[in-house]
Amino acid sequence: MALALGKGGVSLRGALERLKNARASASTPPFAGFEWIIAGRYLRARRRGGGVSVVALFSVLGIAVGVATLIIVLSVMNGFRTELRSKIIGLNGHVFAAPIDRLFTDYVDLSERLEKVAGVRAVVPMVQGQAFASSPYGGSGVLVRGVRESDLPKIPAVSGAIKSGTLEGFDDGQGVALGKRLADALGLQAGDQVTLSTPKGASTPFGTAPRTKTYTVKAIFEIGVTDFDTTMAFMPLAEAQAFFNRDGDVSVIEIYLDDADAVGEMREPLEMAAERPVLLTDWRQTNRTFFGALEVERNVMFLILNLIVIVATLNIISGLILLVRDKSSDIAILRTMGATPGTIMRVFLINGALIGLVGTAIGLVGGVLFTLNIKPIQRTLFPTAWDPTVRFLAEIPAEMNTSEVVIIVITSILLSLVATLYPSWRAARLDPVQALRYG
Repeated sequence: MALALGKGGVSLRGALERLKNARASASTPPFAGFEWIIAGRYLRARRRGGGVSVVALFSVLGIAVGVATLIIVLSVMNGFRTELRSKIIGLNGHVFAAPIDRLFTDYVDLSERLEKVAGVRAVVPMVQGQAFASSPYGGSGVLVRGVRESDLPKIPAVSGAIKSGTLEGFDDGQGVALGKRLADALGLQAGDQVTLSTPKGASTPFGTAPRTKTYTVKAIFEIGVTDFDTTMAFMPLAEAQAFFNRDGDVSVIEIYLDDADAVGEMREPLEMAAERPVLLTDWRQTNRTFFGALEVERNVMFLILNLIVIVATLNIISGLILLVRDKSSDIAILRTMGATPGTIMRVFLINGALIGLVGTAIGLVGGVLFTLNIKPIQRTLFPTAWDPTVRFLAEIPAEMNTSEVVIIVITSILLSLVATLYPSWRAARLDPVQALRYG
């Protein structure tokens, strides 16, 4: 029984010559050149072993799809977290100060003291309350925030997202700024009239009377978060104090920090600067459930999507076992020519490693390219598939994390190498006599 050479006979014949020379010199270093030549020859399709090459091809494709999917999905989830965090804390501030013993009638002096603390970027006192907004075309509940015109530039999520109208002279008139989706729901544009109603009106001998007042829509903004654009309205601070029946005080003081993650270490300096009892809460406390759910979902998705890679590596096992059976006579001839069990094992280890490396490389390139171009792809192929009213954001965000990509690549390669151990061990233990008899 001869060792078939085929079109690749020259390369394989050269490998056998190297094997003879290595045997003669009694020194065969691990992963010698002839081992790579034989491993590469076994991966090429032949009429007899075409099925083995097909299995190897699908193993490569499976690993590539798994790696690319992991990179894309985790990048999208990272983008979601970053985008939501920037939108939520960009609008709401990082630390919230609420009164304990008495109302914030001294909010001007208190804001100035808090703003002098190192690490504080901006301080915005505001009145906050719920109201019902109505127009001739509909009505909706809104969250009204009263702020000073000088404080609006400190909230770039609003001042930098004006779609129509202007915020100039905001304190001078009785105008309001509405979220774009709220304005659309009410059928309003800048310059139209909107009516706001609240149960917290003037006190009378018969109780608190509801207050209703009509305002001009001075500006329309679009933050990019559906919940905010559907429910938010801003009005001048003095007008909000009158509308919600507040006697010259504010309901909360929002503090913006240079580093949003430094809320823990900033708590003590802020309490000392306040010089009065205040209740401090931060964005992590108010959004703990939401961001905790995102983190759990991200970890679970990482484990689930890793199953794709594991299934692909199982194809490596089946492909190498078929390859061992197909090449049993070749293995026997190599053994009789002096190849050690370690040499045979390394040949099949190289086979599986090449499959894993090629699949991982294809998946890495495909996943990175898809992630970098995910927004153009969405707009071109699926322009109506992303409903912001359901998915919170207006576009699919994506943010690649280099360390996560490295972990994905290393995990894929390690799983591929582990999958080659049993078939390689089985090939190394193959009895040359039985292999020649049944091969």
